[in-house]
Amino acid sequence: MGAKVAVIYYSSTGNVHQLANAVAEGAEKAGAEVRLRRVPELAPEAAIDANPAWRAHVEETKDVEVATLDDLVWADAYALGSPTRFGNIAAQLKQFIDTTGGLWAQGVMTDKPATGFTASSNAHGGNESTTLALYNTFHHWGSIIVAPGYSDPVVYAAGGNPYGTSHAGREAVTEATLAAARYQGERLAGIAARLQATK
Repeated sequence: MGAKVAVIYYSSTGNVHQLANAVAEGAEKAGAEVRLRRVPELAPEAAIDANPAWRAHVEETKDVEVATLDDLVWADAYALGSPTRFGNIAAQLKQFIDTTGGLWAQGVMTDKPATGFTASSNAHGGNESTTLALYNTFHHWGSIIVAPGYSDPVVYAAGGNPYGTSHAGREAVTEATLAAARYQGERLAGIAARLQATK
């Protein structure tokens, strides 16, 4: 039986959303049961309305279920995604993470595989630092970080980020990057299933 994978993300204009879908597809390909969840939007309506792409994305993804702490309890593995904000994760995802203290104290996330993915608006916008900042949380949770590394040629084709799949640019996410995200989800689910089999 496959692992249970929670793909939890924040996306403002849609690039991280595309990556999240691809990660979920990859995990499902590996036989995982997947929950795709977005975290709540915290930005003021005026800020969202000032960017037509942001407003459009909010409207287009209203049907994506909102993440809850139960998703972390349910899952055997986690894939978290965020756009980069000054080289760090977005406040929306951080707010969700900051509610996990009770679960952390119970050891709920301990020994569960976890991975991260991100996007920025330009090539040097902080993709690597954002992913590494996200991994700080996984260290504190006691999770097992499952980075893609250079374990498959699709990583190189997508720009060669060994920390986690990342997209750079305001344009649509490339198929090469989506393939890397699918691989990352498949790798996470496969490792999670192997760990589950040892219990």
